[in-house]
Amino acid sequence: MLRVSSSGFYAWLRRPESPRNRANRTLTGQIRAAHRHSRQTYGRRRIHIQLQRQAVGCSPNRVGHLIRQEGLQGIGRRKFRATTDSRHSFPVAPNLLARDFTATAPDQIWVSDITYLRTEQGWDYLATVMDLYSRRIVGWAMQSSLQRSLTLWALQMAVAQRRPGSGLIHHSDRGSQYACGDYQEALQRRGMLPTMSRKGDCWDNAPGESLFGTLKCELVHHWGRPSRQQARREVFDFIEVFYNRQRLHSSLGYLSPTAFERQPMAEAPCQGVHYYRARSPAPDAILSRDQSLASRRLDMGGLTL
Repeated sequence: MLRVSSSGFYAWLRRPESPRNRANRTLTGQIRAAHRHSRQTYGRRRIHIQLQRQAVGCSPNRVGHLIRQEGLQGIGRRKFRATTDSRHSFPVAPNLLARDFTATAPDQIWVSDITYLRTEQGWDYLATVMDLYSRRIVGWAMQSSLQRSLTLWALQMAVAQRRPGSGLIHHSDRGSQYACGDYQEALQRRGMLPTMSRKGDCWDNAPGESLFGTLKCELVHHWGRPSRQQARREVFDFIEVFYNRQRLHSSLGYLSPTAFERQPMAEAPCQGVHYYRARSPAPDAILSRDQSLASRRLDMGGLTL
């Protein structure tokens, strides 16, 4: 049936395992450990980079072959759904970033956003504040309603952790929680310069949307319907333990935000990302961003911190 001789079959049975197979068996165990350490979120690229940093010699193709052989895979994203309500009468700040999300030092530009999370008791809401330099979440808050206190608590946490100087640029969408008087007064008291996305354009706040895409892809879409308390514990663990301190970020040269901030700024790779679509601003608008920001900072010279 097998079309092999008896001597050939028994020789095969007595033959020791090849060095390549032994190495693949060891490497497969290391791949499984890296995949488990990433909370089953990493695909071939991040697992290969993680193994390289552990001084494991292997090629990306070999890692990909063993990942497929073991049936491992990263987590894919779902379709984006808009959640911002900009139907209000509050003043709206201009979009000064023009999709140029480049920061050259910590606490130059913060990006804020809100998302919805389904729980056993109904919707819970998460507001975050991200430092664009390192993509670190410096402030966040959760509550069961979309009242303005949600964003104010997230901002308060960010300020308490980082204590930024005057002139920080604060970018958000134009939702009522950010455009309301209480939030704008809080920014003004701390000498922060507000800038907002255009109406209905998620690409103007792409880093914030990308964060929530990662959060939902790697956590929320796989947790069923937890209680509010459990959901908040899971989000705390994801942000403070995994996202800020362990997760490899492609925009940071595959470093975690805390590892990126520990680097001397001269050695840090360029992490600025430009997001362009059909409605992208004209090049001259991008080039004039720094002049516009400088002018607005001069207007803020008399603010009290």
